[in-house]
Amino acid sequence: MRPFEFTGRVRSFKHALRGIWLMLASQHNAWIHAVATLLVIGLGLYFGLSRYEWCWIVLACASVWTAEALNTAFELLADVSTKEFHPVVSQAKDVAAGAVLLTAIGSVVIAIIIFLPHLSACLAAEAK
Repeated sequence: MRPFEFTGRVRSFKHALRGIWLMLASQHNAWIHAVATLLVIGLGLYFGLSRYEWCWIVLACASVWTAEALNTAFELLADVSTKEFHPVVSQAKDVAAGAVLLTAIGSVVIAIIIFLPHLSACLAAEAK
């Protein structure tokens, strides 16, 4: 095992940031996640979410971003494995994309559970 090196950690951080940038630059769905993330943060600030609610929002957003990043990495590796169409590679890519979709659906459910009471209270206050 190599000894701990601060410069090594800095390099690792730079590689990670480059990976995030690559995902944002190459994946259209990442832009959708970015807009959704900004929207949720804006709504959270507007409604003054509690710490507990923010924990769920952060977990949901981080889960979607992680799933998208892993899906992107998997697709890049799958594309390099063969230049020709292969049905198993196609199925594997579909499963990875499905994992992102499942995570996004779960995050939407969390958002509904958290924001619906705030939205209802806001609409009720305006109705009075």
